[in-house]
Amino acid sequence: MNVLSVVAVAIWAMLPAYIPNNAAVLAGGGRPIDGGRTWDGRRVLGDGKTWRGTAVGVTAGLVVAGVLNVLEPSVSGALGVGVPRFPAAVALALAAGAMLGDILASFLKRRTGRERGAAFPVVDQLDFVVVALLATSLAAPAWFVSVFTVPVIVAVLVLTPALHLLTNGIAYLLGLKDEPW
Repeated sequence: MNVLSVVAVAIWAMLPAYIPNNAAVLAGGGRPIDGGRTWDGRRVLGDGKTWRGTAVGVTAGLVVAGVLNVLEPSVSGALGVGVPRFPAAVALALAAGAMLGDILASFLKRRTGRERGAAFPVVDQLDFVVVALLATSLAAPAWFVSVFTVPVIVAVLVLTPALHLLTNGIAYLLGLKDEPW
């Protein structure tokens, strides 16, 4: 597979994981997952992690996977490279794994004394990727191995921080986020 094909597969395969956190920001608000509880004098997660945002995020990831499944034959033909279809278990693992990764990063931020919105380099950019990939590898090992080859994983790890900073910068400029990272 050439570099462009690897990049195309990497972005395509990660879209159901890339979309949930963005959708959660747009749908934010509501009841915090931690219910306001504290641990060691700090919030467990904080007000930024809500049940509504999580539900909307996972749903958005599932919808994106469904749309990609419909588009797959045309896109594979146009690109000349086979992009994957998303079985239900894979779609759910990518979407829910992404949201769980972000929730776990929030937990780590609170434990390390970082407030909501504070920068946490590397973790901020790859938390959702690592957990989405882990969840997917557990939910559908054969699918995972066939799609997430070493070159595709490398592409995901290189492209994701740049895409993350770009989308967060846009959300910041639109007034949807309080910080550009």
